[in-house]
Amino acid sequence: MRWFKCLLLIFFLIGFVHCKEQFNKEAVEVSRPPNIIFIMADDHAEQAISAYGHPIGKLASTPNIDRIAKNGALFTHNYCTNSICGPSRAVILTGKMSHENGFRMNGDRFNGNQATLPKFLKQLGYNTALVGKWHLHGNPQGFDHWEILDDQGKYYNPDFISKEDTTRIEGYATDIITNKALNWLSKNRKDKSPFFLMVHQKAPHRNWMPALRHLNMYDAVQFPLPKTYFSKFPNQVAAQQQLQTIYEDMYEGHDLKLSTGPNTTELSNNPWTDDFNRMTPEQKARWNAAYLPKNNAFYKANLHGEDLAKWKYQRYMQEYMATVAAVDEGVGKILDYLEKEGLDQNTLVVYTTDQGFYLGENGWFDKRFMYETAFKMPLLMQLPGVIEPGIMIDALTQNLDFAPTFLDLAGGKSMAAGMQGTSFMPLLTGNSYDFKDAIYYHFYDYPAFHMVKRHYGVRTKRYKLIHFYDDIDTWEFYDLQKDPNEQYNAINDENYAHTIALLHKKLDSLQKDYRITAKEFEPVSPEKVKKAYKDFERLRGIPLK
Repeated sequence: MRWFKCLLLIFFLIGFVHCKEQFNKEAVEVSRPPNIIFIMADDHAEQAISAYGHPIGKLASTPNIDRIAKNGALFTHNYCTNSICGPSRAVILTGKMSHENGFRMNGDRFNGNQATLPKFLKQLGYNTALVGKWHLHGNPQGFDHWEILDDQGKYYNPDFISKEDTTRIEGYATDIITNKALNWLSKNRKDKSPFFLMVHQKAPHRNWMPALRHLNMYDAVQFPLPKTYFSKFPNQVAAQQQLQTIYEDMYEGHDLKLSTGPNTTELSNNPWTDDFNRMTPEQKARWNAAYLPKNNAFYKANLHGEDLAKWKYQRYMQEYMATVAAVDEGVGKILDYLEKEGLDQNTLVVYTTDQGFYLGENGWFDKRFMYETAFKMPLLMQLPGVIEPGIMIDALTQNLDFAPTFLDLAGGKSMAAGMQGTSFMPLLTGNSYDFKDAIYYHFYDYPAFHMVKRHYGVRTKRYKLIHFYDDIDTWEFYDLQKDPNEQYNAINDENYAHTIALLHKKLDSLQKDYRITAKEFEPVSPEKVKKAYKDFERLRGIPLK
C-alpha cells in the first residue's frame, strides 16, 4: 500500500510542476511587453485631424485617425524641438536634442552608429521594422527589416531602397507604404516576440499630390479662410522676411497644379518635373482629366488681388486635404488588421507627424517657426488596459519624450538614462501630475527654403519667449492666453516685464540643462545668404520683392 501512496505522490508532483509551468507560460503571455506601431505622417497639421475639433475637420474628416483618440488619448499640447522633417525624426529616434544627436537641419547626415530607440528595443527582444520615409541619409540601423523611400520620395511610382536593392514600384506612395507595413505584420505574426513597426508616410508633404481616387474629393468644398490670412506682422521682423506665403511664394504649377493657360495640361512654374513625369500614361490621363476643367474655370474667372490670393488658399486646401485622405484610409487598414488578428489589445498605436504645418494661418504654408501652428505636433495614442479611452492630455510634451516613453512601456526604462527626454507614461495611466513647466525649441535651418531665421525659445503653459538671431537680433514675447494667434509681440509691454524676466531665467536654465553652447549661435556667412536668395528666385521664376 505504501508503494501505491508513493506512486500517487509522484504523479501529483509531476502534475503540480506541469501546472506551474503552464501558469508561468500564461503569466508571461499576459505580462508580455506591448507591441508598438508608430505611424508618422509628414506635415500633417493638427487642424487637419477632425478629432482636434478644428473647423477644417468638420469639412474634411479623418475618421480612422479619430478612432485612435476614441480608443485612447488625444494630446493637446505636444510639441517638436525643431520644426523640420529630418531633425524631428532624429530627435524621435534618439531622445536627444538636435545639437546632441548631430542632425540640426536638412542636409546634415545622421550618425546611425549612435544609440537609438530601435536598437534598445531589439535588446529587449523586439522585432523591429521601418517602412516609408527616412530622410536622414544613409541606411537605417537597428531594424530587422527596412524599406525606405529614396530621399524625399515621390507620390507616384516611388523608388524604394531595401538592404538588397532599389526598386521602382508602380502605384501611389501612401498605399504602397501601408501595404508594406501590413505585409510585414502578417509575416511577423509567425514570431511570438513583440514588435516595433515605424510606418512613415510621405503624405501630406509638399507638393500635395492626392491619390487618383481623391483628385476631385474637395473641389466643391469652401474651406474657412483664416482670420490672420492677410497679416502684416507689425513688430515681427522674422515673420516679415519669410518666404512661405501662399499667395506670393507657392509655385503655381508644382504646388497649385495650374497650367500655363486654358485648354492645356502643360504646368506653369514647375521646377521639379519628375514628380509628374514619372506617372504612367494611364495615371497622367486620369490626372489631366481631373485638372483640365477646373484650371479652365480658373482662367475664365480672371482673378486678381485678394480674390486671387483667396483662390490660391482654396486650391491649396483642396489639394492638401485630398492628400490626407489616403493617409487616413491607411490608418484604418492597420487598425482593422490589428482587431481582426486579435493584436489590438496588446499593441500601442501611435499617430503623429514630424511637426505642425501652416494651413493659411498668417497667409502661410510650411512650418519652421516656433509659433504654435508649426511648433505643435498632433499626437494620438491607444493601448487598451493602459490608456483609458477618450482621455485628453494637456501636459506639455515633446517628440523628445517619445523614445523614453516607449522604452518605459517596453520594460527598458533604465535604457533611457542617456536621453534628454522624459517618459510621460504616468500621463497615459491617468496621473495628472505637472509633467513639465516649460519646453525648449531651437531652429537652425537658415539660409534655406522659405528663409526663416534661426531662433530658439521657451514656452510655458501660458507664455512664450523667442529670440531670432544670426543676421537679425530680435526678441518676441506672447501671452498665449490673450493672444493665441501670436499677432501681438509684447516684448516691450511694461505690463509683462516681470514675466519676461522670469522667462529669460527659465530659458537660460533649459539651455544649460540641454548643454547648449556658443557653437549653436555661430553666424552664417553673408555670401551663403545671398546665394540662397538667388536660388530661391531661380526656382520661383520671378524676382523677389
